Amino acid sequence: MQEYLKRLVQLQLTDTAILEKRRFIDKVPLRVNEVDEPLRNAKAELEKIRQKATALAKKKKERESTLTETQEKIAKMKNRASDLKTNKEYQAHLKEIEVSEKEIGNIEEQILTLMDEMETVEKEISAREKCVRAEEEKIQAFKKELDAEVSRLDQELTVLKEERAKIVSQLEPDIYATYLALLKRGNGMAMVRADQEICLGCNMNIPPQLFVEIRKNEDLIQCPQCHRILYYEEERPAGQV
Repeated sequence: MQEYLKRLVQLQLTDTAILEKRRFIDKVPLRVNEVDEPLRNAKAELEKIRQKATALAKKKKERESTLTETQEKIAKMKNRASDLKTNKEYQAHLKEIEVSEKEIGNIEEQILTLMDEMETVEKEISAREKCVRAEEEKIQAFKKELDAEVSRLDQELTVLKEERAKIVSQLEPDIYATYLALLKRGNGMAMVRADQEICLGCNMNIPPQLFVEIRKNEDLIQCPQCHRILYYEEERPAGQV
């Protein structure tokens, strides 16, 4: 294989590694957002149940205020009993007190019901808070691992960029310019193997005579379909393009 073709293949391997690491790093915010979703949902559910608890507490306070007002009303009515002149007035007065006392019973029952609901809601809040804490711990652990991975990739990228610069310095400017143009147009792939008269970049057939020339690895030959630079290897080493 011509030396410049070997360098182009090595450059492609290096660029592929760089692109893979950059794609991983670029997707970090998306991955964090995906992992954050269960926590956001857990917090939203917790907020809803807290709002319910607040509403129940407000309703209980209102019922207790009404109870106090009714009790005071009954006390005042009982104090007025001695001022009544006729039996009819007295009976009507007693009836009014009886209705108010029944109202007190209803209010007290409502307060007890609200207290039961509040107790149930408080238990649910406690459970939801545990769920939120568990999600927060899970996310913190995930982000810690992710940060370590990104740090490792950044170090590897530094090494790869140095290797890339060394390879590029050994290429003719016009060949490198062609490579860059194909890299951009080929979605990160400028160099691809040809095997059994097939371009492994676009999986299209290669004319037999052209494949014969490609097998020689003597010239810069592009695929008639995808225009990537083709090269041939008898066996593909592990990790090879």
